[in-house]
Amino acid sequence: MKRINIAIDGYSSCGKGTLAKYIAQQLGYVFIDSGAMYRGLTLKLIESNIDISDLPAIESACKDAFFEFKLNQTKDSFELYLNGRNVESSIRNLKVSNLVSEVAAISLVRKHLVRVQQTIGKSKGVVMDGRDIGTVVFPDADLKIFMTAKTTVRAKRRFNELNKAGMEVTLADVLANLKKRDYIDSNREDSPLQLQGDYKVLDNSNLTIEQQNSMAMEWVQESMQH
Repeated sequence: MKRINIAIDGYSSCGKGTLAKYIAQQLGYVFIDSGAMYRGLTLKLIESNIDISDLPAIESACKDAFFEFKLNQTKDSFELYLNGRNVESSIRNLKVSNLVSEVAAISLVRKHLVRVQQTIGKSKGVVMDGRDIGTVVFPDADLKIFMTAKTTVRAKRRFNELNKAGMEVTLADVLANLKKRDYIDSNREDSPLQLQGDYKVLDNSNLTIEQQNSMAMEWVQESMQH
């Protein structure tokens, strides 16, 4: 079967990363979490005390940021390394979550990371998830999946995830953060999140992970045979 590129887009906390990792592991493909890259850059700006209005400093930070995804054999999952440092847990805190959509809306940030992502995808065999993978990063992706779920369902999932990681947050805070991010992601000028074109829509509000994975892998097999 031919090697393909798979784009997975959708709203925050829909499980895009979970599905993308699963598909990549099943196929032996490279997994790229584009959202983690934006979070990694946001973390870099926070740690460097760079204001999001300081475009020259942000441009410099982009050039100084080197991203790698490494497989953690113990957890059987891919983790983000920023300039050689494992930042997987640091990029998931609420401080980063509250700023990442604003950072991702900055045009020079998007252009820089899209170039990095497109370079990775040239050799095919890539599964990437984000907000604009099928529309901007890989418009010619062999398979495009758009993930969605009810806002309340997504908020509960994210709340449980953060609690499990030991972070003290309220469900109301998480819900407010999700609504804010949805609005920014869908309304930004540069490559907004939008469902258009040849996407397969996967609403997992009432699906188990097994049902979701099974549905997606059927689409993958179809795409590989075309």
